[in-house]
Amino acid sequence: MAHDRKLVLSGVSLTKARPNRHDIEVMGEIMDELESLLVTSRYLGDTPFRWVGLTLRYGLKNEDDPHYQRIDSKDGELPLAIELDTCELIEADRDELKRLFTLATLKVLIHAGKKYKLPVESLEKLHDELRAKG
Repeated sequence: MAHDRKLVLSGVSLTKARPNRHDIEVMGEIMDELESLLVTSRYLGDTPFRWVGLTLRYGLKNEDDPHYQRIDSKDGELPLAIELDTCELIEADRDELKRLFTLATLKVLIHAGKKYKLPVESLEKLHDELRAKG
């Protein structure tokens, strides 16, 4: 399926807990907001991939580093995943859930950006600002 998104988020439960009811809505907002930042910062300017697909895994811990899969040669996706603590997510109100998802997404994008030597300064700045609010 062809699309012109630069960032696509999805969520998958690794536990039997019900996901936060705001997860899909919040992911859509984050994709729009961070995608524009990726474009303006030229994050995807000279990369071996055309877009990032990030799976947020609702699990039992908050991981520090993302999991990488091979870049999809057909559609140019860099598939990434990171585990988040379900207990924190299901307790969160909508604003806190958005903050947690955004922080995780930024953490992954910064990690990948450093791996592929991409400009991450604007992502790091936003990440630091959001962490300070928490």
